[in-house]
Amino acid sequence: MKKGYVQIYTGNGKGKTTAAMGLALRAAGHDFQVKIIQFLKGGKTGEINSIKKLDTVELLRVSDADKYVWKLSDEEKKNMQEKSLKMLDKIESWFENDEIDILILDEIMAAIKYDIVSLKKIISLLDSRPDTIEVVMTGRDAPQELLDRAHLVSEIIDVKHYYDIGTGARKGIEF
Repeated sequence: MKKGYVQIYTGNGKGKTTAAMGLALRAAGHDFQVKIIQFLKGGKTGEINSIKKLDTVELLRVSDADKYVWKLSDEEKKNMQEKSLKMLDKIESWFENDEIDILILDEIMAAIKYDIVSLKKIISLLDSRPDTIEVVMTGRDAPQELLDRAHLVSEIIDVKHYYDIGTGARKGIEF
């Protein structure tokens, strides 16, 4: 890629991860090397199975917990923090060795909000990013410091949702 940019998908609406996965699918069609890091998702989701079928896309997870971050025990949270630091080191290695075209940090905003990853570390990572690498970050409540560094910010707003009438998460749609 000649020039990579920083993208953010944020807001309280559904579709932030879906947008990032769509971008990964499109990039795979052009043989781009894509790495997806999911910070807070540990349950079974359809994208895991789909991505296994794509030669140039890899999905890595920090969490193996199948519960919300605010329900983690102190020990589970500490374990996730340690795994996250190791993952960030791996990302720095990918940057140094020119191994990727696109990096997707799924739910990074919540990982920052719940002190799994420090904002300072993510800013440092963005500042060290080679300018040929596209970085996509997802999650609610994007910090202003990241919004300022982004080249594209899309806010997904919840105008209407079937959760409001009692419909829960559906296989193949929400997970």
